[in-house]
Order: sequence, then structure tokens, then C-alpha cells
Amino acid sequence: MIRVLVVDDSSTARALLVSILGGAPDIRVVAEARDGLDGVALTQKLRPDLVTMDLHMPNMDGFTAIKEIMVTAPTPIVVCTGSTLAGEVATAMNALRAGALAVLRKPPAPGSPGFDEAAQKLIATVTAMAQVKVVRHWRSTSRPTPAEFAPPPSAPTERPRLVAVATSTGGPPALQTLLSGLPADFEAPILVVQHITKGFTAGLATWLNTVCNLQVKVAEHGDRLAPHTVYVAPDDRHLGVANQTVVALSSAPPVGGFRPAGTFLFESVARVFGSAALALILTGMGDDGVAGLRAVRQAGGRIIAQDEETSVVYGMPGAAVAAGLADQVLPLDRIAGRVAQLVGGR
Repeated sequence: MIRVLVVDDSSTARALLVSILGGAPDIRVVAEARDGLDGVALTQKLRPDLVTMDLHMPNMDGFTAIKEIMVTAPTPIVVCTGSTLAGEVATAMNALRAGALAVLRKPPAPGSPGFDEAAQKLIATVTAMAQVKVVRHWRSTSRPTPAEFAPPPSAPTERPRLVAVATSTGGPPALQTLLSGLPADFEAPILVVQHITKGFTAGLATWLNTVCNLQVKVAEHGDRLAPHTVYVAPDDRHLGVANQTVVALSSAPPVGGFRPAGTFLFESVARVFGSAALALILTGMGDDGVAGLRAVRQAGGRIIAQDEETSVVYGMPGAAVAAGLADQVLPLDRIAGRVAQLVGGR
């Protein structure tokens, strides 16, 4: 039984979330909180398996509450927000940086279009995220740098001319760390598949634009590949390349349950760029991307996986490492430097 605390200042929203979650056979709502202050206190007292957290609340907002919970009583947190406007999404992305695992849009009223789908998504997300082992955050910003583990590199290959990235749970803050560590004149285009709730992709791209020196945009079919530009896969479309100069989107069936899928992206860039492809697989639940990495390996491209210590969930990079596909396994804060070296020919 998954024990859940619901935190929201709206009694209507709380009642809706409690009704949906309470209707699932394996979930029990153990308490409700009207603001972040109560949410922190109840989390410390009850130690639920998961907290659903609103963002805009009196007394203590959700962002501050998330930071406090991750310091005093580390608990899986799912943000439930009422808007996908750019400002709201930016706040949600910062909540992920603070320790939340996922962001969902609040379900509409029962009987409204999209209610059933949103309710199922909420239950599935709570069920999955409750299994994640979160780590305690510290009030001090200093922390020891994890040791680098790098297996012997594969034989030298062509200098990368395109970077492909796949990530899921924990991905938005990981993307911020990666992209903000790259120079503004970074030569290779970057294609990104991020598993995220439908409706949040545009806000994610807008937010990333504010935290890095590269241009970040939601990819469009036929976009010209350009240096120092990041193309994020749009909602419900696979991202790939038509040739070495053009972005291609696809409505092909989901791969492993995902669209966009990391495997689709990696297979596409492997076919077109061959040994000039550099693939990064970052924090995320499951194993999306691993099958595509085999195509990158066979084409002679390079593969870097995020290490376990810095991953929110070590599913995707861990599966790549277990399959023997990673040329290097690096802490998140060292990946950008290595990517810049490889693309710069050093």
C-alpha cells in the first residue's frame, strides 16, 4: 500500500486528488495539507511514501516546501500544477531541481474531456515514483565531487558532429547542468528526448533558454540543424534526422511505450551520422534508449552514460552500462566538459 500526502491550498483540488488516488487499490491518502508549512510538518510526522505538491500556496509555497522536505525528511514528491504557461513551468522545473521527481498537470473536473486519461496518469506516476529511493539534500551548497569512473575508451572515432541526448526522471535539472556547462559557440547541434508530461515541453524549452548560453527550441519537422542550438522533441512525436542538415519528426508507433523515444532518436542519428554521432544517456526510469545505443555502437559513434551517484534514477544509464555500451560513465557535472572536448577535437 502506497501512503500519500496531498498538499494543496485549494479544497476543491485536494478533494479531486484524494478521490482519484483513493480509488486506486494500492494507494491510500493518509493526510491532506493546506499549505507548504503543513505539508512539511506532516511529512516529517507521518513519513508518507509520496507527497503530491501544489506550487502556489500561502504561508509556504511548494518550491520552498520541497527544499525543506528533501533536507529534513527525504520523500518522493510529485508536483501537481494547474497551468502549463511558461512562468508556471519554469517554477515547476526549479521544483525538479529542488528534488521533486515529476511534474503533472492537475486533472480537470470529473466528466470533463481528458479526465480519465489525466486520472490514470496521476495514479501511474504516483505508483512509479513512490518506488524511487530519493537522497537527502543538504542546506550547504557544497558537496563532495563524485569520483569519475571511465572504462577504457573505445578506438578513436570521427570527431562528433551531432549530440543526441535521452533522459527521463530527473532529466530537466540534468539537462540544465549539461547545457549550462557548454560554451555559447558549441559547434554541434544537440537533439534531446525528454520524457515529460504532455503540455510541458514548450515551457521546458523556454526555461532551458534562460539557464544556458545555447539556443533551445522545440523541434519542428524540417528544421535546419545549426551549431549551438538544442532541439527538444515535441509532445507525442519521435525526434530524429532526415539527413545531416535537417531535423525529422515522426508519428511512428511508440517504441517501448514512448513517443518520443530515446531509442528512435539514437537509431536515427546512428544511421545518418555514423561514427560522427555522440550519444548521452542520462538519469531516467526504465531502459528507453538502450536498444538505440546498440545502433550507435555498431556505427562507430561514442556513448557517455551518467553515473549512478548523480542520477535521480539509474534505470536508463544503468541499463546502458550493464549492456556494456558506454564508452565512459561520468558524474553529471563532468559530462559537459567531456562533450566539449570531444566536439572540439581534443
